Amino acid sequence: MGDAYKVKDLSLAEAGMLKIEWAESRMPVMMALRKRFAKEQPLKGQRIAGCLHVTKETAVLIRTLRAAGAEIAWSGCNPLSTNDEIAAALAKDGISIFAWHGMSVEEFYWAIERTLEMKPTLTLDDGADLIMTVHTRRQELAQGIIGGTEETTTGVHRLRAMADDGKLLYPVLAINDAATKWEFDNVYGTGQSSIDGIIRATSVLLAGKTFVVAGYGHCGSGCAKGAKGMGCNVIATEVDPQAALKATLDGNRVMKMDEAAKQGDIFITATGMKDVLVGRHFDVMKDGAIICNTGHYDCEIKIPDLEERAKSKRTIRDNCEEYTLKDGRRIYLLARGRLVNLAAAEGHPSEVMDMSFANQFLGMVRMAKEGKSLKPGVYDITKAQDEEVASLKLATMGISIDALTGEQATYANNYLAGT
Repeated sequence: MGDAYKVKDLSLAEAGMLKIEWAESRMPVMMALRKRFAKEQPLKGQRIAGCLHVTKETAVLIRTLRAAGAEIAWSGCNPLSTNDEIAAALAKDGISIFAWHGMSVEEFYWAIERTLEMKPTLTLDDGADLIMTVHTRRQELAQGIIGGTEETTTGVHRLRAMADDGKLLYPVLAINDAATKWEFDNVYGTGQSSIDGIIRATSVLLAGKTFVVAGYGHCGSGCAKGAKGMGCNVIATEVDPQAALKATLDGNRVMKMDEAAKQGDIFITATGMKDVLVGRHFDVMKDGAIICNTGHYDCEIKIPDLEERAKSKRTIRDNCEEYTLKDGRRIYLLARGRLVNLAAAEGHPSEVMDMSFANQFLGMVRMAKEGKSLKPGVYDITKAQDEEVASLKLATMGISIDALTGEQATYANNYLAGT
């Protein structure tokens, strides 16, 4: 299938390849895995259908999977997150890729269907749309699929719900739940790239602004840290009492969104839940309020409520739409409510995706080897893999750490030892 693709403009390939080479220079763990597994070929004979943001970092993952022997077909997992230069470079490099920036919903699912024409033996997901397509439209393919992997919090939640309902047809690894993914990618990656997206879309000064974060999970807490570092006064909203308490002890104000809506200058949703910002919130927001989302789907901000209240709308900057409400107030929606860090910026920095995609790659290797022996369900990354990825990352950073002595290891497990 290597000669089958659909991208925006193949002439962008040269620029895309430069970006991929830059990412490779910043992803030493992936490059070490590529060197090792190009010799071992653990994915030889495997057909991988992938549905994940088409960024320069994703290109490094794709090229590493191919180096390990896999045949690849790929689509983007968000209509606004594809970098057309990267898609062109991958197409020219012989990857079957179906992705371009600004796809319609119909085109998005058409692209997923095209990747399934290869009859994959493994699936790689970000948000579970590929897996859901197999389960709802192409169930006959499931019997040939050994296993899959899932990148995100949202996707893992969807798949666990499917498994609990007895509807999941093959085993899937929860890549998101690896500590070397969520402790770094979700916190530091989301925090930096979301702030980057807001700045690119608005060019506003963040210092002194009241910054409202909806959801204080790993992604939300990362956004709060980033905003605080830029001089913002941070408010967090939550439905989970433990997360709310953590947000408070991290030095943020915590309140209900109904109250935060009156105070915020910039709002970002990071919950994985729909209808987080709705009509009654728009009714009390300040003139000039900026709203955006960094959760996987675009339903966290209820855009129809905003449209209903607007007397006019215009695109005032790239990824920045000005809604003028009937009372004259203006609200600015970034990236159409899609992932602001990918639609308005470049996604997470390569250095942090180095670990997340190392887990994706090793997850594919594990599924190729063990998938046939696993029952349908959602499985965790092993502690050994987490430690391997962390150790590889430290080594590439020139950092060495202590190890327990034999006596210390014995002491750690000696339950009789006391004071």
